[in-house]
Amino acid sequence: MRIARFSIDGNVAFGVVEGDSPPGSTDGLVLNIIKGIPFTEFETTGTRVPLNQVRLLPPVLPSKVIGIGRNYAEHAAELGNEVPATPVAFLKPSTSVIGDGDGIAYPSFSQEVHYEAELAVVIGRLCRDVPHERVKDVILGFTCANDVTARDIQRSDNQWSRAKGFDTSCPLGPWVETGIDLATAANLTLQCTVNGQQRQLGSTSDMVRSVEDLIVHVSEAMTLLPGDVILTGTPAGVGPLNVGDEVAVSIEGIGTLTNKVITRG
Repeated sequence: MRIARFSIDGNVAFGVVEGDSPPGSTDGLVLNIIKGIPFTEFETTGTRVPLNQVRLLPPVLPSKVIGIGRNYAEHAAELGNEVPATPVAFLKPSTSVIGDGDGIAYPSFSQEVHYEAELAVVIGRLCRDVPHERVKDVILGFTCANDVTARDIQRSDNQWSRAKGFDTSCPLGPWVETGIDLATAANLTLQCTVNGQQRQLGSTSDMVRSVEDLIVHVSEAMTLLPGDVILTGTPAGVGPLNVGDEVAVSIEGIGTLTNKVITRG
């Protein structure tokens, strides 16, 4: 099931995405509006709206986004780093989150902004100290993410808050796919294109640590709330973005998240 969050006529709602469409198009897709929110058992209203008549919003509004660094060995190597002995976690604030079609505002303090295509895990229930055998019970689903990073600031600051937490640095979307189990999530193809040119192509099978391991690790330290997001790392091939570029993250079985880089106003 694909669950989207959207705005129409000034109202915000969740809906189940129904139908099929050609790649890169929303033609033929409709939203069956949900009663309430999707973090508990829910019903659909039967009221359907064409998806191309609404504005897609970030599929969730997380209280926090937890990123995991260097979770693909080749990506760690391309930046001259070793794979860490334990996962490197960092936070992106809720103000960094944008949705499909929103602009990535190039930060004024950076000269080297990079794309990073990632599989994102969306938490579905309040949880803490999650054991491996219960991980599947706390996941709502998966979505596409772009962990946009000011690479020069990441190097100069020696910590990642500004580099990865600036406004618009966390595109998420276009929706949450709830029909992917953990075994499937462990072998998904993901790619990133910039202006239609492929820049990253990888598989979640190359992750150093699994989705299960990451949720166990993060939940040992902090309580996760419904709608919180864990970014699982990026494969090799990261590189620069410039104002005017269109960057797209596509993940097998989920969809495509597309954003344009704009000048910060």
